[in-house]
Amino acid sequence: MTQEAAAEIPVPARGERSDPLGIAYLATIGIVMLAWIAGLVWAAIAFFNWVVS
Repeated sequence: MTQEAAAEIPVPARGERSDPLGIAYLATIGIVMLAWIAGLVWAAIAFFNWVVS
C-alpha cells in the first residue's frame, strides 16, 4: 500500500453538532447510576445505624 492509496481513504470529519439522542442516553445512564449509588449508600447507612443501635 502506497502513500497515494492510503491518502484516498475518506476520513469522516468531526461533526460540529452534538447528537441530542446520545446526550440524552448518557444523561439517563448517569442519573440511573447516581440513583443506584445513592441507594447503596443509604442502605449501608441504614444497615450500620441498625447494627449500632
